[in-house]
Amino acid sequence: MDSGRILLDGKDIRDLRLRDLRGAVSVVSQEVHLFQGTVRENVVYGQGDASEEQILEALRDAEALNLIDTLPGGLDAEVGERGSRLSGGERQRVAIARALLKLFSGAAILALDEATSQLDNETEAGIKRSLRKAASGKSIIIIAHRLSTIRSADRILVLERGSIIEEGTHETLLAGKGLYASLWQLQNEDPLGKLEVRIS
Repeated sequence: MDSGRILLDGKDIRDLRLRDLRGAVSVVSQEVHLFQGTVRENVVYGQGDASEEQILEALRDAEALNLIDTLPGGLDAEVGERGSRLSGGERQRVAIARALLKLFSGAAILALDEATSQLDNETEAGIKRSLRKAASGKSIIIIAHRLSTIRSADRILVLERGSIIEEGTHETLLAGKGLYASLWQLQNEDPLGKLEVRIS
């Protein structure tokens, strides 16, 4: 497809100043970018006037409060170059907290590109619950291969080789028995459930 347009609050993004467009979108990518400094500095990056309460709220919604409890220095713990002192999942949670803080400050869109790929299912579920509350009235765009991540989305687009081949809710896509339904079955089938056990 080489036509169409993207609207933000009814305005074509091509008519917006780049600075305004960047300010409207909060992004967490699969490759988390943390810089050498403290947890606090990484969370408030770009939102220097954030209050302590807002920082803690963002960390709580990102399931990262326990992180500052375990790190020596808490919020002022050094994360190391590119976050080397943190695990992959910890880096993702700090990046999600940063994105949420920007959302609290007025960003209209939260874009998550495989942003929970290194988190366990329980932590991811907690973050999803927080996102539903924190992003009320906002738009969330989630890119994910793990379909449980997007199950509750209002609208799911299934891409294959750069083209949209299916569109709908989780339930309608399962009923359509297309690629989405096949991938869902592959990701959720119980291999042990197919074993036949014989006792002689």
